[in-house]
Amino acid sequence: MPDTQPLSPADAAALLHASTAAIAAEVRGLPEPLLRWHSADGEWCVKEVLGHLIEAERRGFAGRIRSILSSERPAFQPWDPADVARSRKDCEAGADALLTELLTMREDGAALVATLTPADLARGGVHPTVGELTVRDIVQEWIHHDCNHLKQMLTNIQDYAWPHMGNAQKFSRP
Repeated sequence: MPDTQPLSPADAAALLHASTAAIAAEVRGLPEPLLRWHSADGEWCVKEVLGHLIEAERRGFAGRIRSILSSERPAFQPWDPADVARSRKDCEAGADALLTELLTMREDGAALVATLTPADLARGGVHPTVGELTVRDIVQEWIHHDCNHLKQMLTNIQDYAWPHMGNAQKFSRP
């Protein structure tokens, strides 16, 4: 794998805006049955992915960065995304409300990332499962996490359309 450099705060903020725009465009184009559709038992529907992104923003990414910036080496609390998703019941929620909440939170989160200094990026806290986490680590994972869940949403859409493709499925088979 070629050598890479961590994304700068400005580049990370731009990518957070870009992934959010892609997520919003997909969600706004989906009919309600697809927003609520589960590709398999235990898989999240698109609305549950939105709920997870909201919680990850609050509990994980922006939340942890703010915690690090406001205290010295904070101890983070783990959370179980599957348990939180079940308790939120986002599949029953309105997609517009979920998207609005995510967009508002993301605007604040991306603005926070854009202001980070080299000294901020080096600060850290401790997670009981993974150990030391710096702001830099969290920012890089935030980008990775967004891409992962955008792919998850797109795969859900592909899986929904697949059985209705007829012979056109042959174009997509290896």
